[in-house]
Amino acid sequence: MELNKATIEEFESIIAFYDDVTERTPDMERFARWQKRKHPTIDGIRAYIEEGSMYLYKENDAIVGAMAVTMYQGEDYHAIEWSQQVKDNEAAVIHILAVSPDVQGKGIGSEMIREAIRLAQTNGMKAIRLDALASNTPAHKIYKALGFEYRGQQHLYAENTGWTDFYFFELKQ
Repeated sequence: MELNKATIEEFESIIAFYDDVTERTPDMERFARWQKRKHPTIDGIRAYIEEGSMYLYKENDAIVGAMAVTMYQGEDYHAIEWSQQVKDNEAAVIHILAVSPDVQGKGIGSEMIREAIRLAQTNGMKAIRLDALASNTPAHKIYKALGFEYRGQQHLYAENTGWTDFYFFELKQ
């Protein structure tokens, strides 16, 4: 699998990809609760592309997977008791991981996470982290199977969910 950094020229295709994932993923409203253009947002996707954090996985020139991998963590991550304390710019964070409904269940999401781990390690990150809604139990199982461990939760506000619980995970080192 090869992930490629997204370009601004791919912006409209990426938005269309996330719209499709949001509309057609089974049980979206139950587990991840993404809503078209509320999460992920158009501005958020543009920001990830512009900072060089958006990555795409394509098959036959079609986007079948996308995610952002930042080489920093935000303030939301400060309240969690991590296994190791690192500076914000020493922790990679995986965001808005999505796989096309046409190829879900084939291990693409897991392979994308493995690629994100390699990318973070190549960039010298000391920690690799992510978060997911407490209700997103299918994602939790994947993260744990890939070596991430649950580190805590926070009650946070998001446009698509309102106030809700988020679980935070860290790759075991």
